[in-house]
Amino acid sequence: MTTWTTRPETTADIPAIRDINLAAFPTAVEADIVDALRADPKAWIDGLSIITTASDGIPVGYALLTRCHVDSHPALALAPCAVLPSAQRTGAGSAAIRAALDAARAMGENLVVVLGHADYYPRFGFTPASRFGVRAPFEVPDEAMMAMALDDTRPVPTGSIQYPAAFGV
Repeated sequence: MTTWTTRPETTADIPAIRDINLAAFPTAVEADIVDALRADPKAWIDGLSIITTASDGIPVGYALLTRCHVDSHPALALAPCAVLPSAQRTGAGSAAIRAALDAARAMGENLVVVLGHADYYPRFGFTPASRFGVRAPFEVPDEAMMAMALDDTRPVPTGSIQYPAAFGV
């Protein structure tokens, strides 16, 4: 079993993060979105771009949380999450996601949304966003648009998700 280490990205990690996204997805769309988000001061939050490394220190996994809004209220979007094919199904992606969520919680953030596989994200605490009264700004199956509150004692805004411009929606 591999022991994964997670940490926020550094400037030196940027090429490796791009390589992870290029290897994990069939096109460069996700890698380009990360670059565009990094350049958007309204979306980018230092400390919420997380990499996973093995004992050799080489980045193999990645998770990103950026600022979005639900109506006019701040929230976070989890996307993309990526793992080098050679490290997929080893916990590297889960480690990055958990670290990103923990970092967001420590920063006082609350609502996180993700568009993804309904059989993967619930392990982190995500449920259909519709249960919170949160909806995507486009047609998507209810089970694929998910949300979670990082602090269940705080209220969660309701309404439509407004993504950063980099997402193109």
